[in-house]
Amino acid sequence: MRRLRSEPWIRQLVAEHSLNSSDLILPLFLREDSSVASEIPNLDGVTRLTPDQTLATATQAESLGIPAVALFPWVAEADKDTNCTLALNPDNLVCRTVRALKQANPNLGVICDVALDPYNAHGHDGLVSADGTILNDETLALLAQQALTLAEAGADIVAPSDMMDGRVLAIRSALEGAGHKDTKILSYAAKYASVFYGPFREAVNSQGNLKGALQSDKRTYQMNPANSDEALREVALDLAEGADLVMVKPCGPYLDIIHRVKETFRVPTFAYQVSGEYAMLRSAANAGAFPWQSALLESLRAAKRAGADAILTYGALDAAQALSAT
Repeated sequence: MRRLRSEPWIRQLVAEHSLNSSDLILPLFLREDSSVASEIPNLDGVTRLTPDQTLATATQAESLGIPAVALFPWVAEADKDTNCTLALNPDNLVCRTVRALKQANPNLGVICDVALDPYNAHGHDGLVSADGTILNDETLALLAQQALTLAEAGADIVAPSDMMDGRVLAIRSALEGAGHKDTKILSYAAKYASVFYGPFREAVNSQGNLKGALQSDKRTYQMNPANSDEALREVALDLAEGADLVMVKPCGPYLDIIHRVKETFRVPTFAYQVSGEYAMLRSAANAGAFPWQSALLESLRAAKRAGADAILTYGALDAAQALSAT
């Protein structure tokens, strides 16, 4: 067996999977201006970006061969309410950023999150009743309108991450009805109720709202980490409702789910290396446990080996730079 490992060129020739910059998607956290802190607790190397910084970073990503960015806003407390009004405003931060990005970088894909948690005074992805119940059907209309608002701003892909039942069909119907037949839906089809989302919630300013909500976690709508077969049912439903691509989230602790989804459905399958995963790798690297870029690339290759066609990672720029140097 060692004969095929003896030199770099033969290892490259017989490699079963490859990782390229074109497999990466860069998530970007947005802020209105410099009055909002750029630093994000526990996300070393990741910052909230002003509009000008967002354009510059997107241009850098495109120059490194990264084909798409995903946008997530920081929303001030004063702009949140229980009806998530700002999510439907065509002049909100995300919509303005989409228009600017598509004008400056027309060949760069722009993915927009469809979920209410950044805008919700309760911090949840859905509307909340007086007794703390997450209202599924009442939320669907808002999600469909939010997706349509983002599509009209120029988003190439809308990505419902809320885990409400029936939201893909509601969004697809709204898009088709308004003539946005080419807008793609990336469904967070298998999104687990994970502890690894913590730094992200701080980044978009929703953690404090969630702690104060009547129902302080998301386990009634996000998936149980103990379940695997359920993920396949979720994916099947979303594909039947009109999803073009599906997502497994988180990535590293759920490589088995990525593999099962890809092997079962043979559709474009994305994975999200979430904030807690990135934070663990970065912290260990900062402590001297291993080289940062080597660990990052190994973790991403694991996702590719499991079956992921593309990976959202906060380390996309570092990974692309490392790959270009090899």
